[in-house]
Amino acid sequence: MSHLVEVATAEALKVVVVVVVVVVVVVVVVVVVVVVVVLVVAVAVIVVVVNITWSRIVVVVVVVVVVVVVVVVVVVVVVVVVVVVVVVVVVVVSK
Repeated sequence: MSHLVEVATAEALKVVVVVVVVVVVVVVVVVVVVVVVVLVVAVAVIVVVVNITWSRIVVVVVVVVVVVVVVVVVVVVVVVVVVVVVVVVVVVVSK
């Protein structure tokens, strides 16, 4: 009976890993899309309303892109760490 419980637990943990990875990927994609859209709209509004110089726009865009990349990298690292931990737990539990 305990073997069945171990197998069921291992399978459940695999499902949890898949769900977590999918959710995180979807969240990252949505965040990136939203940030890009907001950035484009903000730049368009600034150009029309403030008549700001293009050099300043480039600086703002570069800063925002760097921030977005850093956030995405941090999220990916966190996801990888979580997945590795869960996989290790699955392996330990299933033994």
